[in-house]
Parts: sequence; structure tokens; C-alpha cells
Amino acid sequence: MLKVFALALAVLAGAANAGAATLGDDGLHKEDWFSLTFRDMREDIEAARAQGKRLAIVFEQRGCIYCKRLHEEVLSDPEVRDYIRGNYMVVQYNLFGDEEVTDLDGEVLTEKKAARKWGIVFTPTVIFLPEEPVDAPVSEAAVQVMPGQFGKMTTLNMFRWVREKGYAGDEHFQTYHARKLQEMRAAGDTLSD
Repeated sequence: MLKVFALALAVLAGAANAGAATLGDDGLHKEDWFSLTFRDMREDIEAARAQGKRLAIVFEQRGCIYCKRLHEEVLSDPEVRDYIRGNYMVVQYNLFGDEEVTDLDGEVLTEKKAARKWGIVFTPTVIFLPEEPVDAPVSEAAVQVMPGQFGKMTTLNMFRWVREKGYAGDEHFQTYHARKLQEMRAAGDTLSD
């Protein structure tokens, strides 16, 4: 009887962790829906576009408590995860990594040198790339940057705002976000942030 109980607990624990982020050898939390690429910005933008998606890259680092929260509290939420997975190709970068990256301007450098070149100092930081490659460094080509870890609705609304090309319009993200939250309250939805 005790063995059956232990087996049932193991099955439940496995089911609870299904789809959960895992910790990679590099110390970064991994989502099974993140894309593994050769980190060539032009190719990645084209690959995302071919899938009908936008490219977003996320910088993280080993031991980052905010990165852990992003994965455990935000990206684990089905609404957030499903929206991002359905609309974005996400590629993870290590703030102190040595993997080779090819910038949009053609420069080949390591992840850590790319982070410096692009001005990334916080983790996590999400960089949203344009729909088509341009001849400029990622730091100049980015349509939006989200530095730091935010709650579910702020994160989800940022991804929605970029997908809807809010950056090209007159409605600032904060105004968009406040409007979306107000619409949810009016519909009787409970908000986490």
C-alpha cells in the first residue's frame, strides 16, 4: 500500500511539473518552447516571420532570482505561455555567455559582448525585434525593450502591445496597459498585477 501511495505521489509530481521550466547546465531556466538557433539575428527574424511570428530574445543569467520568478510565476501561466508561444519565437541568451552571436549589422561576437554592445545590464531583459531585418545593431533596431521581471498582466500586455505594433502608434504602453486592465476589471476578471 505504501508503494502504491509513493507511486501516486510521483505521478502527481510529474504531472504538476509537466511543461515547467528546467534548469540547464548553464544555470539558466529553460522553457521547452524556447527556440534553439545559431543566434544569427537576420536568420532568426526571417525564421520567426516564416512562422507568422515576431522574434523576441531574452537575456538571463545564472542565479538570477528575477529570471526564476519570470519562469515560475509568469511564463508558467497558461494564458501568458500560450500567447507568447503562439505569436513569438523566443531565443534565450546568457548575459555572461560565450556562444557566438551575429548582430544585424553583421558583427560576430559572444553573447556577453553582445549584451555590452546592446546595453543590457538587467536580467531578465526581453528585446523585441522588428518584423524584417535592418542594417543596424540590435540596440538600434529593437522596437521595444522590457528590462526586468514584471507580473503576469504587464508581461502579457507588453507582448500584446508589440504584436499589435503599439510602438508605432500614439498610445504609450503604460496607457495601453492601464486600458487593458480597466477592460478586464469591467468584465469582472480578477487581476494579479
